[in-house]
Amino acid sequence: MEYVVKTFAGLEDVLAKELTDLGAVKVEKGRRAVSFSGDKRMLYKANLSLRTALRILMPIAVFSIKSVDDVYEGVKKIEWEKYLSLKQTFLVEQTVYSDLISNSRFATYRAKDGIADYFMEKYGKRPNVSVSNPSVFVNLHIAGDKCTISLDSSGEPLYKRGYRVAQTTAPINEVLAAGMILLSGWHGESNFMDPMCGSGTIAIEAALIALNIAPGIFRKHFAFEDWADFDPDLLDELYNDDSAEREFKYRIYASDINNGAVAVAKSNIAAASVGKYIDVTRCNFFDLTPPPSPLCIITNPPYGERLNNGDIEALYGEIGTTLKHKYASTLCHIISSNMAGFNKIGLKPSRKVKLFNGEIDCEFRSFNIFGGKLNDFKKNQQKTQKN
Repeated sequence: MEYVVKTFAGLEDVLAKELTDLGAVKVEKGRRAVSFSGDKRMLYKANLSLRTALRILMPIAVFSIKSVDDVYEGVKKIEWEKYLSLKQTFLVEQTVYSDLISNSRFATYRAKDGIADYFMEKYGKRPNVSVSNPSVFVNLHIAGDKCTISLDSSGEPLYKRGYRVAQTTAPINEVLAAGMILLSGWHGESNFMDPMCGSGTIAIEAALIALNIAPGIFRKHFAFEDWADFDPDLLDELYNDDSAEREFKYRIYASDINNGAVAVAKSNIAAASVGKYIDVTRCNFFDLTPPPSPLCIITNPPYGERLNNGDIEALYGEIGTTLKHKYASTLCHIISSNMAGFNKIGLKPSRKVKLFNGEIDCEFRSFNIFGGKLNDFKKNQQKTQKN
């Protein structure tokens, strides 16, 4: 079967590598998506294992449209009893990028009507729609004149891991956190630090990556469990397979200046069962004693929405000063939307990647902080990576 995996813009390369490493074939990158081919085992494994996936779709029909009525007609031609029973409920979700459709919500209604009328004409009754807890998630995707109807195998977005029991204001998305860590190249070969940890998401995702624990094991349900061909024994086999997990020899350090954030982070870390690998403290980043080298830092500082320009630029300037004076021989990665703040850090980034934190246009910048000669720093980093 062919599948389409949705992700955030900027994470397509990372997701493609994840799929290839899992054993998927015909992996092809698209716009905020990556397609692949695989069997039922690969579908289940992808839902359990992918860190940068939002949802995994199985296309069941593709057709051309000229108007919203063509959506109805195309949907009505699908043999829906293969995917949906009269006793089940369903929900249609849509993504529309087309000048042919002036009202994307109306396109959703017409798709829903196509499913309902198919059953009414063939069986004299129809399955019900459920917004809160549907059995089958139907995805409507329209790009130009191309309409794709898919089944969503994931259900709730895969960033909803299941370990977040509390949160601070606007916590970073789990998929974005994992994506940044994978973009950095860190897989557990050094100590790790998030000095502005908020809800603890980056630290938790780092622990899962270091230990190679599948992020989907915290989930209570996947949508494919309601499909007619669901194989519970196969899912149990994959769920209980811990053969790929590995030992983590270093430590993860998470801290925040806010007492409430530290309490939230501790709750989430405990829920994820990774507390033995993460040290959590309440402290200002600028007063912290640096963890032992080798060290990788990934953090999500304030962007300035609740600070004036002078305060935010001073904050970023102090981040740069602290990194230069206290964190020699460190790899640091920062995500932010504040370009003026980035400039105040005073360090030349080795890489910039455009990412989105929710709807906020951001950059993920990498900094190689070294003391002494650059060549010596590079040699030390190469030795660390080999080890």
